[in-house]
Amino acid sequence: MSVRVTRICIVLFLFFQESFGQKKQVDSLQVSEIDEVVITATRTPRQLSSLPLPVTLISKQTIDQTGVVRLDEILNEQTGIITVSDESGFAGIQIQGISSDYVMILIDGVPLVGRSAGNFDLSRITTGNIKQIEVVKGPSSSLYGSEALGGVINIITEKPTSEEFSGNLSYRLGSFTQQDVTIDFKQVIKSFRYSFFANRFSSNGYDLTPEIEGATINPFENYTLNARMYYDFSDALSLFGSTRFYYQNQDVGFSLDNVAYDGDTKGNEYNTHLRFDHKWNKKLNLNYEFYYTNYKAKETIVEKLSQEVFSESDFDQHLLRPEIRGTYSFTKAGEFVAGVGYQWEELDRTYFKESVDFNSQYIYAQHDHTFFDHLNIIAGIRFDNHSEYSNQLSPKLAVRCKIFDDFAFKASVGYGFKAPDFRQLYFDFTNSTVGYTVLGYNVALGELNELEEQGEIVNVVVPESELMGELKAESSIGYNIGVTYSKKKLSTEFNLFRNDFKNLIDTRIIARKTNGQNVFSYVNFDEVYTTGLEFNLAYDILQNLKISSGYQLLYAFDKAREQEIENEEVFIRDPETNETVAITKSDYFGLVNRSRHNINFKLSYRWEATKTNISARLIYRSKYGLHDTNGNGLLDIYDTSFVDGYSLTNFAVSKTIYSNLTFQFGINNVFDHTDTNIPSLNGRQFYGKINYQL
Repeated sequence: MSVRVTRICIVLFLFFQESFGQKKQVDSLQVSEIDEVVITATRTPRQLSSLPLPVTLISKQTIDQTGVVRLDEILNEQTGIITVSDESGFAGIQIQGISSDYVMILIDGVPLVGRSAGNFDLSRITTGNIKQIEVVKGPSSSLYGSEALGGVINIITEKPTSEEFSGNLSYRLGSFTQQDVTIDFKQVIKSFRYSFFANRFSSNGYDLTPEIEGATINPFENYTLNARMYYDFSDALSLFGSTRFYYQNQDVGFSLDNVAYDGDTKGNEYNTHLRFDHKWNKKLNLNYEFYYTNYKAKETIVEKLSQEVFSESDFDQHLLRPEIRGTYSFTKAGEFVAGVGYQWEELDRTYFKESVDFNSQYIYAQHDHTFFDHLNIIAGIRFDNHSEYSNQLSPKLAVRCKIFDDFAFKASVGYGFKAPDFRQLYFDFTNSTVGYTVLGYNVALGELNELEEQGEIVNVVVPESELMGELKAESSIGYNIGVTYSKKKLSTEFNLFRNDFKNLIDTRIIARKTNGQNVFSYVNFDEVYTTGLEFNLAYDILQNLKISSGYQLLYAFDKAREQEIENEEVFIRDPETNETVAITKSDYFGLVNRSRHNINFKLSYRWEATKTNISARLIYRSKYGLHDTNGNGLLDIYDTSFVDGYSLTNFAVSKTIYSNLTFQFGINNVFDHTDTNIPSLNGRQFYGKINYQL
């Protein structure tokens, strides 16, 4: 390995030496100034520094310098944003301690679908054509409705701006034969603009437990195609159209009871997005939007020797959403945004007796006004009328007050909700090996009666009336209070947050079967909260040298468990004395998969003489627990499922030659940290990338 690193260093040195003999040229890849304008937080363009809401913006320049190729990689390096992998290696997201189920993922302002048990796999998204990523933290249902209970991540793609034909062709090769190939091109032709993007990403997989048959992550390949067009009919009317296609194929292989199985998992996603932008006059703009998306997945597993089908599952989800919204600009520093829309969603999957669909109608309004140049107030509200759960009203209020030119105070409070999903309402699954049954709330009573008629039920443990009501939407109220300070080369931000959840949906036993197993269904009962603080600092040491750092302190607890501890109703056997003792409040660690401390430190340097960029990042996550191991129903310090705290160091260096050819070399996870509890953490990864600007 040391010989390989030495060779790479020699090549990089030669690149640097070659540049000194050249005449200084303009680096077309360098971005001298970042226009920090965001649209997700208010649905209108706003300067990031002027927002009263906690928002993180990740620019294209940052993405390019770090060398990342998938969305989860770049998000994991941001303060208060944690990627969490499930047992399949899918990377979901956690914001302010709020899990992936409650974070809405958008691309160009419209939602993506296709979640595995509520978890959206962020590695599905390539970073190759991203202009910027906007992350709004905290409840955002006042603008975006269900699933925005914990926040919103909006991926904004690049737009063509030049009349010259331009684009990029890149190839990246890394450890585990990980390959990323990208081509994109774009152009403006009078009133017509177009762009095309294609990406292929693949890996041979890896195995963190070679002593056990089967790989941790099996070989896979995926493809992304995206075509976009813009046409200006006049100064007042323009059309935007986009179509995107994603396909993935991954091998499946494992051994069970000394029998080998293999197969594959295939998934594909298609979406189309049309929008007319109509400028009625200097003050009023209207947007007429149509969006449709479909996500399909199919897994087939067969016995390797006999080729008999072991299991087969299908997933087919559709979403259709037309929307009309308008923006009215007042003469004195204010904007009013309002929208109305309809949403239809359908899911057909294995373990559903038939395909099911939802529909909803919604209307929202928001007023954004600035008083006396130093006080900004945003007030918004949204109403959702849904076919399967109670109507929802989602208000939000945010305030920013500029105390001094460099110092500002900001605060916000908002309501968020998440509708019960298809699985929680219509799941109908019986494990053929173990024999337990899981039923969605809306089908539980009918299926339970059918099981009783077949003589498979010993007793029902809940009153029938509890299965005849309505599963309520999960909801939360989120609070954020903070201050910002920015002067010349230094900028800092401090934010306190609190999110209170109620009606969280979880499983419970509703009946016992004659085979000794249980029948489970879903119910509203949990009340939890997440609270803590976030701190960000950025400092320009020199003109081309910048350091930044971020820290999050997080507490996340179940209120019911806290009350049980206070009442001395939760016990543990002391491992030293072997006596049964009551759990104390200090013994309660909190919700699973939440770390108390998360830290990042970043350094970026631009060496103008050699047209070289250097990026180094350190990410630390303190210990967290995976599940209860001692049977008392909560995560305490006596449990044995804790993952030790760990740090990751990532490094990248890139050099531009002849103004249009860039070489990049990087090492992720420099110190080769691995853990079988983190399947997405595959050890030290070397990569090299070449990019040619068309």
